[in-house]
Amino acid sequence: MAVRRNVREVSNGSSNSGRLVVVVVVVVVVVVVSVVIVVVVVVVVVVEVVVVVVVVVVVVVVVVIVALVVVIGVVMMVVILRDCLVVVVAAVAVVILLIVVVEVVVEVVDVVVPAVVKVVEVVVVVVSVVVIVG
Repeated sequence: MAVRRNVREVSNGSSNSGRLVVVVVVVVVVVVVSVVIVVVVVVVVVVEVVVVVVVVVVVVVVVVIVALVVVIGVVMMVVILRDCLVVVVAAVAVVILLIVVVEVVVEVVDVVVPAVVKVVEVVVVVVSVVVIVG
């Protein structure tokens, strides 16, 4: 009887340690996969933010160039004609500037909103991983 009890205790101990190893391996795999997912999502968001910054800079440069061309054109018209045509040209220039500004705002919104959505997704993933691991 005493020998059988010792054998049972040894076998129970080894099966418990085997289960513990399996649990530890599963937890490590889940943590590693979660960290890899978070890193990939963060890299994607960083790339999108860089793209947003580049697009915004390009749009601002284009707006500045267009504004300078319009202003130079209006000044030249004022210098050359100095009559009612100047008022018409100035009005057209203002309308063109307003159209360009509206286009810039639309472009920025089209690029920034998806980037903000991605940032929110990253925050949700990070919080989920912290809750799961914690």
